[in-house]
Amino acid sequence: MLVKTKGSALVGIDAITITIEVNVSMGQGYCVVGLPDSAVKESLHRTESAIKAIGFQMPRTKLLVNLSPAHLRKTGAAFDLPISIGVLAASEQLHNKLPIEDYIIMGELGLDGTVYPINGVLAMTIQAKLEGYKGIIIPKPNAAEAAMVKGFSIFSFENLSEVVSFLRSPEEYAASDSYNFVGNAIQRTELNNSTSISAIAPLFSDIKGQFQAKRALEIASAGNHNMIMIGPPGAGKSMLAKSILSILPSLSPEEALETSKIYSITGKLNKQYGLITARPFRQPHHSLTAIALIGGGAIPHPGEISLAHNGVLFLDELPEFNRATIEVLRQPMEEGAVNIARANQTLQFPARFMLIAAMNPCPCGYFNHPQKDCSCSPTAIQRYMHKISGPLLDRIDLQVEVVPVSYEALRNQNEASEQITVCATLEKIEKARKIQLQRFENEAGIYTNSQMHSGHLKCYCTISSEGEALLKSAMEKFQLSARAFDRILKVSRTIADLDNAEFIEANHISEAIQYRNLDRSSWGQFKL
Repeated sequence: MLVKTKGSALVGIDAITITIEVNVSMGQGYCVVGLPDSAVKESLHRTESAIKAIGFQMPRTKLLVNLSPAHLRKTGAAFDLPISIGVLAASEQLHNKLPIEDYIIMGELGLDGTVYPINGVLAMTIQAKLEGYKGIIIPKPNAAEAAMVKGFSIFSFENLSEVVSFLRSPEEYAASDSYNFVGNAIQRTELNNSTSISAIAPLFSDIKGQFQAKRALEIASAGNHNMIMIGPPGAGKSMLAKSILSILPSLSPEEALETSKIYSITGKLNKQYGLITARPFRQPHHSLTAIALIGGGAIPHPGEISLAHNGVLFLDELPEFNRATIEVLRQPMEEGAVNIARANQTLQFPARFMLIAAMNPCPCGYFNHPQKDCSCSPTAIQRYMHKISGPLLDRIDLQVEVVPVSYEALRNQNEASEQITVCATLEKIEKARKIQLQRFENEAGIYTNSQMHSGHLKCYCTISSEGEALLKSAMEKFQLSARAFDRILKVSRTIADLDNAEFIEANHISEAIQYRNLDRSSWGQFKL
């Protein structure tokens, strides 16, 4: 007897529906076809044990399982559950009242019939709803994750026996959706599952001194601009970078779904809470490879830049990274996505992140230090700076020198309350972001000033005559590139938005030019 069930496979960050055909016929032997990997081939062994554990029998005739489309490689143990249901139905042991072809079924089985959680349930649920399926049957630990898809029936179970009972007597189970779970489901909650970095990171108001660096972080947060900080060890570069979490706006519903989808596929999503609402903060070690950074592998998976999608990618001690590794950031920084090409497919992973980088000015770290002498030769300093290529630096909007903080500033206990507060800064940034959302409401895929293209600059970056003269002077004096010109305009537009100004004035241009330190030959000759 031939029976078909429906499952789902992950291709990049999206899901594709898989038809699992199970045929029980005369003969002997078990076989799985349809380009399965080792984990899928082993499924029949887990299925046999699980079926026996709940009181059924594995057929002793020929059993053929086909996973269609056959040209797509199937990986992982998540096909255990639909295969087991297909085996029971094909061997006429299930007697189901529910039409199993109307539901996506996915889950890993233990030898005792326990249904274990799987990765990528959010993408699978989204695809199932788009294709018009009546619901999805998944492991119970994945229920909160699937609940993020509105208006779709979700059934979650702890073991194979419960799934069989549901298929035999669906009337005993009330229909559940993403808002109201009953029986075997859970009540929908929207909790923040970004643990911990935000809990242990310093607040923006904890930073002493560093007024220009904090101003640059405010601008970066408002317009989603890339930023690099250069300064000696202990000046506070890492603390500044981590404090940005306290002034970044929460994810919008669309951004939260995009980000959660990526974390679901990589298995990093907190199964208990589901949706991610805080912006991610990724801080990879400088030993990471290019594949770990941008994604890829034999089975392409998202890299660090995709895990930082809609959030922050912090690269501390930037020159210590392999140069070839960080050079791959160029295209994703411009496009907001990374394309992974393989012989039989090309996948695209989203990578709209804010790059925050930090580095010392020289190998010893004390070039241009106000009290300590640098022991490096000019050649060594130049060689150290050349570890970061000009094209990569050109793509960084804000280039800031961070100098050591004085003792008086460190001991100033009233600075946080008198000079700056997290709430005031966050409110200011959120207002600037709302202005940008209104500006780009008719521009598909554009949400912040940093994403503007040349056409947008002509339309939205109107400059006063004084500002035009100042910008022209800076371009000629510092011999800035066309890309630097665009970056200055984008940063100026964000500064104007923070001031709630309709047009870009000379003071906005002037401030934006100040943040191009590495484009100026005198960057190491003055204090900020």
